[in-house]
Amino acid sequence: MATERPDLAAMLAPLVRDLIAIELPILAAHHVSMWGYVVLNALDDTPVRTQAALAEAIGADKSRIIGTLDELQRVGLIERTPDPDDRRVRLLSITAQGRKVRRAVRKDIQAVELQTLDGLPAADRKMFLRLLQQLHASR
Repeated sequence: MATERPDLAAMLAPLVRDLIAIELPILAAHHVSMWGYVVLNALDDTPVRTQAALAEAIGADKSRIIGTLDELQRVGLIERTPDPDDRRVRLLSITAQGRKVRRAVRKDIQAVELQTLDGLPAADRKMFLRLLQQLHASR
């Protein structure tokens, strides 16, 4: 008989909560909200998107991210320009400053993540990260 284990969500949820708690001060130090960071990541991966396409890509309601987009634009991290094919639509793009902030935040977050994973043997840590990347890529 196989040994029972908790469901994946039951194992991952506490870890995700801890990781978010670790990320919040880093985000605050860079003056970016969690949703702002999510937006910057999405725009850095696919540089120009409509608000609707961005909202779908990050799993957010398009009307709920408007405040985040306003703030990111206000501080010069993204640009919104009219779509030449439909003036009612705004195209979003990350600015050079937005890319710089996104990379700095990611570097700081990943440094703390490595400290969090430091209790694992190096081979297990590499395997864990590789498997997470595979799972992420397969979605």
